[in-house]
Amino acid sequence: MSLGPAEIAIIVLVILLLFGGKKLPELARSLGRSMRIMKSEVKEMQNDETDNSAAPQQQAIEQPQQQYQQPQQGQYGNPAQNNQ
Repeated sequence: MSLGPAEIAIIVLVILLLFGGKKLPELARSLGRSMRIMKSEVKEMQNDETDNSAAPQQQAIEQPQQQYQQPQQGQYGNPAQNNQ
Protein backbone atom coordinates (compact mmCIF):
# COMPACT_ATOMS: atom_id res chain seq x y z
CA MET A 1 0.00 0.00 0.00
CA SER A 2 1.61 3.22 -1.09
CA LEU A 3 0.36 6.76 -0.78
CA GLY A 4 0.06 8.77 -3.94
CA PRO A 5 0.20 12.56 -4.26
CA ALA A 6 -3.59 12.89 -3.97
CA GLU A 7 -3.69 10.98 -0.66
CA ILE A 8 -0.82 13.01 0.77
CA ALA A 9 -2.54 16.26 -0.23
CA ILE A 10 -5.76 15.14 1.50
CA ILE A 11 -3.85 14.23 4.67
CA VAL A 12 -2.09 17.63 4.69
CA LEU A 13 -5.42 19.41 4.17
CA VAL A 14 -7.05 17.52 7.04
CA ILE A 15 -4.10 18.32 9.32
CA LEU A 16 -4.34 22.00 8.39
CA LEU A 17 -8.06 22.02 9.16
CA LEU A 18 -7.61 20.25 12.49
CA PHE A 19 -4.68 22.21 13.89
CA GLY A 20 -4.73 25.47 11.98
CA GLY A 21 -1.88 27.22 10.22
CA LYS A 22 -0.53 28.94 13.33
CA LYS A 23 -0.03 25.78 15.36
CA LEU A 24 1.73 23.75 12.65
CA PRO A 25 5.18 25.38 12.96
CA GLU A 26 5.05 24.90 16.73
CA LEU A 27 4.05 21.25 16.32
CA ALA A 28 6.81 20.67 13.77
CA ARG A 29 9.39 22.28 16.08
CA SER A 30 8.39 20.15 19.04
CA LEU A 31 8.36 17.03 16.87
CA GLY A 32 11.87 17.85 15.63
CA ARG A 33 13.15 18.35 19.19
CA SER A 34 11.61 15.06 20.28
CA MET A 35 13.18 13.21 17.37
CA ARG A 36 16.58 14.78 18.10
CA ILE A 37 16.38 13.76 21.76
CA MET A 38 15.28 10.24 20.84
CA LYS A 39 18.13 9.88 18.36
CA SER A 40 20.75 11.01 20.89
CA GLU A 41 19.36 8.67 23.57
CA VAL A 42 19.44 5.69 21.20
CA LYS A 43 23.01 6.53 20.24
CA GLU A 44 24.00 6.79 23.91
CA MET A 45 22.37 3.44 24.69
CA GLN A 46 24.29 1.81 21.84
CA ASN A 47 27.55 3.32 23.14
CA ASP A 48 26.78 2.00 26.62
CA GLU A 49 26.14 -1.48 25.24
CA THR A 50 29.45 -1.53 23.36
CA ASP A 51 31.29 -0.31 26.48
CA ASN A 52 29.68 -3.02 28.61
CA SER A 53 30.44 -5.77 26.10
CA ALA A 54 34.12 -4.82 26.10
CA ALA A 55 34.31 -5.27 29.89
CA PRO A 56 35.05 -8.70 31.36
CA GLN A 57 32.03 -10.90 31.99
CA GLN A 58 32.75 -11.51 35.67
CA GLN A 59 33.65 -8.52 37.74
CA ALA A 60 34.55 -8.78 41.38
CA ILE A 61 32.27 -6.84 43.64
CA GLU A 62 34.45 -4.88 45.95
CA GLN A 63 33.02 -4.18 49.34
CA PRO A 64 34.66 -1.57 51.47
CA GLN A 65 36.63 -3.17 54.25
CA GLN A 66 35.71 -1.78 57.60
CA GLN A 67 38.60 -1.53 59.94
CA TYR A 68 37.87 -2.17 63.55
CA GLN A 69 38.89 0.72 65.70
CA GLN A 70 39.53 0.02 69.32
CA PRO A 71 37.76 2.35 71.71
CA GLN A 72 39.95 5.08 73.05
CA GLN A 73 40.96 4.98 76.65
CA GLY A 74 39.09 7.62 78.52
CA GLN A 75 35.73 8.45 79.94
CA TYR A 76 33.68 6.19 77.66
CA GLY A 77 36.33 3.86 76.20
CA ASN A 78 37.21 1.82 79.27
CA PRO A 79 34.36 0.58 81.48
CA ALA A 80 36.70 0.13 84.43
CA GLN A 81 37.45 3.87 84.42
CA ASN A 82 33.75 4.78 84.23
CA ASN A 83 33.06 3.21 87.64
CA GLN A 84 35.67 5.31 89.44
